[in-house]
Amino acid sequence: MKIFLKTYGCQANKSDSEAIAGLLEEKGHQLAQSESSADYIIVNSCSVKNSTQSKELHYIQQQLKSKKIIVGGCLTKRLNLRKRFPELSAVFDTNSLTKLPEILRNPHDEFSNEKEALRLQIPVIRSKKDTGIIIISQGCVNKCNFCATKLARGNLKSYRIGDIKRAVQSAIDQGCTKINLTSQDNGCYGFDIKTSLPELLDKLTSIPGNYQIRVGMMNPWHLNKILPELLSAYQSEKIFKFLHIPVQSGSEKVLKDMKRLHTIKNFKDAFEQFRAAYQNMNIATDIILGYPTESEKDFLATYNLIKETKPEVLNISMFSSRPGTQASKLKQLPSEVIKERSRKITALYNSYRRKQNE
Repeated sequence: MKIFLKTYGCQANKSDSEAIAGLLEEKGHQLAQSESSADYIIVNSCSVKNSTQSKELHYIQQQLKSKKIIVGGCLTKRLNLRKRFPELSAVFDTNSLTKLPEILRNPHDEFSNEKEALRLQIPVIRSKKDTGIIIISQGCVNKCNFCATKLARGNLKSYRIGDIKRAVQSAIDQGCTKINLTSQDNGCYGFDIKTSLPELLDKLTSIPGNYQIRVGMMNPWHLNKILPELLSAYQSEKIFKFLHIPVQSGSEKVLKDMKRLHTIKNFKDAFEQFRAAYQNMNIATDIILGYPTESEKDFLATYNLIKETKPEVLNISMFSSRPGTQASKLKQLPSEVIKERSRKITALYNSYRRKQNE
């Protein structure tokens, strides 16, 4: 059977798609290069933003006119896709990847609250031959009230260091020179199994070979718990000098409203210590503009924080109200206000990045 795989979303979703591709090929299916040549389309969906959701729903609607479609990923637990598209062949969640061969044999919906223990043992087909995307945990321990991913992925389940190390070793043996460690929040890796991200990194960098590890996103309050050990782990030449710590707002009030557990000081301390330790450090952060309780004063605090810290990478999002989240119950700000704030932050970012690149 020929199957076309359409992927939306983050590195964790890309990792899931690589596992889906490997699993399907192992069971004798072919990966189609286009929708037109496929017997089935599998959509691996994302639930983070309204804009992405709109694209996904439009894609499904258009392809259903001529193709059989199975939908997986985070969106399947946030929307009743079966009600919206009764003609879907099947719907499955992020805890049911290994059930796909069975779903294809006998199309049916598949949902589970139990995370798959053997996730790292699924064979993969990499989208980039030199890059191994290794998922180190599923879910998180956070309760941010704007986040739909927590509702889709659930609570933290960290994979054992030995299993992760074997997955990394396999990627290196297959020619990968870049290893991307991903999850919903790398900072809380190991909290449920009495280990930590620095301990994991120390074990992974002991693997011989020509490769570099890129550590994915970690929230500031978890990062602060492991900061000295993480600074030490980053001394390895095998760790790419990149840090992704999403601050989301420069306003202490808005952070509390979001149920973020860090302060601006937490963020700046980590930022400054990594900057001081590593001159070639690239730091990324995320901000959400137009959170329902964000005043002009709150926005100015975010603007000034970015102006002060000048992160090399700034991921700017305009607030999206996601179904089922606490933030979706709040009165939304006018779209014109949010767009204007986005324009101002984008202009600031572009202005200092031009100077950094000169």
